[in-house]
Amino acid sequence: MRIVLTGGAGFIGSHLCDRLLADGAHVLCLDNLLTGRADNLAHISEPRFELRRHDITTPIEVAGPVDYVLHFASAASPVDYLTHPIKTLKAGALGTWITLGLAKAKGARFLLASTSEVYGDPQVSPQPETYWGNVNPVGPRGCYDEAKRFAEAITMAYYRAHGLNTAIVRIFNTYGPRMRQEDGRVVPTLLNQAMRGEPLTVYGDGTQTRSFCYITDLVEGIARLVRSDVHEPVNLGNPQEITILEFARKVLAITGSRSEIVHKPLPQDDPVRRRPDITRARTLLGWEPRVSLEDGLRRTLEWFTARVGSHA
Repeated sequence: MRIVLTGGAGFIGSHLCDRLLADGAHVLCLDNLLTGRADNLAHISEPRFELRRHDITTPIEVAGPVDYVLHFASAASPVDYLTHPIKTLKAGALGTWITLGLAKAKGARFLLASTSEVYGDPQVSPQPETYWGNVNPVGPRGCYDEAKRFAEAITMAYYRAHGLNTAIVRIFNTYGPRMRQEDGRVVPTLLNQAMRGEPLTVYGDGTQTRSFCYITDLVEGIARLVRSDVHEPVNLGNPQEITILEFARKVLAITGSRSEIVHKPLPQDDPVRRRPDITRARTLLGWEPRVSLEDGLRRTLEWFTARVGSHA
């Protein structure tokens, strides 16, 4: 089994590399290291693994057979896609087109890593895959949201027009080891603020909600989707909803920090609610998350603590 994985040096991509190799696959990882890090893969000494530095918005040549093409290359945090809006759009548009072409040429199954952000600021909760979303295409977050919405559209076009064997995973908030400390997303931000004794930043009044899925649970769901014959989009995330203010208090409790919580203005178009309906994943993949938020946060805290201790 040979797999081409774009964005494999990123947070989710690197964990996926570990899982695919453990399952016996040969993995060609493509990453331009814009937001990914080679350090995330430094522990891999498996001869079935190759890391190739490549910008997936430019043509790619892969010799020999390929069984699966998994497209995970994209800036994913607001800090990254607001810094690189055009590159984010190109990864979703050109990158998806190029990787679909590779899958078509090789007769491979194609899996697109999409996102809960296709739902925008939802007017329906929890969000089922049948919900079309409420997205501002010209707002600051539009570069990421619309890149993924286009990527889904062209993936389904290849499925319908060419009969390509495609799949789409809509990933909800995921956390765990290998998240960048400067990532800008809520888990690394609050954990690191608590560890340093700094005030914890909560945007708005903190009543907006998120649903946090631990990385190993997400990767298990992706592995099941890859092996399935499912073509329609599938939500993968934890349906347990928590307000950001509650989450900040949980971080304080787990870290033992005495930091205070400070409130800052809510960013434009920030979703008020985020909670997946995972009925489709349960029914079609037999999947649901297993790791509790408390356990996952402790594992993540241990990883960040070790990095701070080693001055990484």
